[in-house]
Amino acid sequence: MVLVLTMVVLQSISFANYALTTQTTNVIQGSAPYLTFDGGRTRVTNSEGLLWISLSDGRRFTPTTNNSRYTPIELPVAGQSFNDIGMLVPTDTDSIALSSLIGTPYNYWGDDDGDGQGIDGVTATGSLNLSIVTQYNSPVARNEVLTFCDGKAPYKLTLSNTSGTLKTRYGVPNERYFTAGNVTYYINPKASPVICTVRPSAFVENKGLSDAVWDPAHRAFLPQSFTPSSYGLNFPTTGANGLYFYLDIRGASQALSWAPVSHGGITATMTNLTNGSVRVTLTGPVATKSQWESENPDSIDRPSLPQTFELVGRDSSGNAVLKYGFELKQWFVNRGLNWYSYSSMESWCNKIGGYSVPMVKDLTNACAIVEEGGKPECATPASPDNEYRRHIGAGLFSEWGDMRVQYYDGANFGIVGGYWTIDNTIQTNVKFIISADNGSIGARLSNNYIHGLCVYPRSR
Repeated sequence: MVLVLTMVVLQSISFANYALTTQTTNVIQGSAPYLTFDGGRTRVTNSEGLLWISLSDGRRFTPTTNNSRYTPIELPVAGQSFNDIGMLVPTDTDSIALSSLIGTPYNYWGDDDGDGQGIDGVTATGSLNLSIVTQYNSPVARNEVLTFCDGKAPYKLTLSNTSGTLKTRYGVPNERYFTAGNVTYYINPKASPVICTVRPSAFVENKGLSDAVWDPAHRAFLPQSFTPSSYGLNFPTTGANGLYFYLDIRGASQALSWAPVSHGGITATMTNLTNGSVRVTLTGPVATKSQWESENPDSIDRPSLPQTFELVGRDSSGNAVLKYGFELKQWFVNRGLNWYSYSSMESWCNKIGGYSVPMVKDLTNACAIVEEGGKPECATPASPDNEYRRHIGAGLFSEWGDMRVQYYDGANFGIVGGYWTIDNTIQTNVKFIISADNGSIGARLSNNYIHGLCVYPRSR
């Protein structure tokens, strides 16, 4: 703001009359423009004010108050994502120009002298940038929920700004300069127990169809839902007596207690309790050794399916700390370690209580054309070759992995070889069979002898 003062002095002198005019010019200092995000109560005059974050409980961190490298910032609520962390970078981008912040809809600027009004009255240069990575520098999406799983935490949230200016067309001074700066905040999720993976007892490495479902590094399924209405998305959807899996837990300070859960003739029992894992074993309708060896076995019960199981882990005070749910849709009964013809298995499955020899898609999502056998109907989503790909709801072997007895002690699946299916090949008296170790599809004459098992209900 400039003010020109003019003083005219007229003086009369006895020996001469003349007019003396003196003009003096002074610059009156005003104030520089600034950024503000609260209507002017707080003024941002340097990069420090651009690089803050705030949490949902009102806590605010700046480069000056940040000591999170040594004590990571803990989010106030479990299940929050980076979208729940306040900052100047909008949630739909990882970079914003300062010129955008001073325009509509933000208008994050001020000037006490009233400068900067009108079209193009205020301009800005420079930008503000965001980067979020795990502690191992893997990129993280803004909407990702923070977790202790996979050793991702503490996460590193880095805000940086380039050098820039905020300038009004008129006024003195009419410019604010911001130097480049950056800060990294180390952030942990709320410290609370979480189930990271659900791990069948398979020691061989297998491939999955989706990284969002199968974690090959841990040879385990990822929980798909912790909401009761969608427990059916979780592993397992198939079961058999003696099969078991582990819930891998992070963030628990003590081993939780888990009560058995029974539905429809099937029970899930939790054992091997530690603060890091719990073993879940399924028990239900099963054939005895004498029934295996008989061509006229006594009948066994059929479970009532589908059934939803909710497992609840409680702390020493009885409070529910963790929950995991799944929906069993099929139950399999195994005929032990011996070998049988197809006709023997078909008859045996019916006599134990209305069970059936399974279809190919009940066991595997391997979907290759078998030499001279044609292409059977396989489970979906299908594997691209003649081995299963680990996936929930894609067949017994695709879910549980290698079913041989050395991997599931007590479940009494066979040592080597395949299992009969009801599906016919294009050849007469030749049936498709499924390998228990990798889910591959083969073919055998129906009078050959291989392992057998039964299913209820069979796929349609």
